Amino acid sequence: MSNTSDSEETTHFGYEEVPVAQKEQRVGQVFASVANRYDIMNDVMSLGSHRLIKRFTIELSALRKGQKVLDLAGGTGDFSIRFSTIVGETGQVVLADINESMLQVGRDRIIDRGLSSNIDIAQVNAEHLPFADNTFDCICIAYGLRNVTNKEAALASMQRVLKPGGRVLVLEFSKPTNDLVGKAYDVYSKLWPIAGKAITGDSDSYRYLVESIRMHPDQESLLQMMRDAGLVKCKYHNVMGGVCAIHIGFKPL
Repeated sequence: MSNTSDSEETTHFGYEEVPVAQKEQRVGQVFASVANRYDIMNDVMSLGSHRLIKRFTIELSALRKGQKVLDLAGGTGDFSIRFSTIVGETGQVVLADINESMLQVGRDRIIDRGLSSNIDIAQVNAEHLPFADNTFDCICIAYGLRNVTNKEAALASMQRVLKPGGRVLVLEFSKPTNDLVGKAYDVYSKLWPIAGKAITGDSDSYRYLVESIRMHPDQESLLQMMRDAGLVKCKYHNVMGGVCAIHIGFKPL
């Protein structure tokens, strides 16, 4: 974040510099606009690969029966639905998001699948999680951290509510490690606003999503941010040549 004056702190909204107080509202407007077709656009934008990436992320969660997991920025409930069957009736899943429109889509999907018995839904701000210390065995935030205004505060809040030995998983778009992959990805991602216009009637929201990916910290920068938040044994796995990365960090015992 930076300052345009002594009194007005600013942050990035895509490539645009906006007052900190405005970013949460404007991100909310983006996801309210795309909520109903969010999963369809995920398939289009990733050519279906997001399903394999999510499966790998779930494997890295190492969840077991009876454990508690926080699906942060979980939106339409894709991860929560999968976590529900892993932790079982003795476990608990909390689907949490700051955006009411996304949560409504997730709530409807969960009810349609009859999974509401072990899934709770909470509208929360990732920077100030309203949970007790040492609550969760695992926290997963997928494609959500880049939209948080104060990422450092969010990571510290996650660390606080993790149980000792618990893990944070951050799945996010990242920086390609190969120049050819990077150039191809750059060209392809510029088509997303066009697809967004065709499928959702909204190109501006997908233009923001492309810009937010470009502004997100690279692999090593995010790794250091996790360490600074008090997480240990931090590492990451590049996926698709670094187009995405899954970061993992643990709360000290």
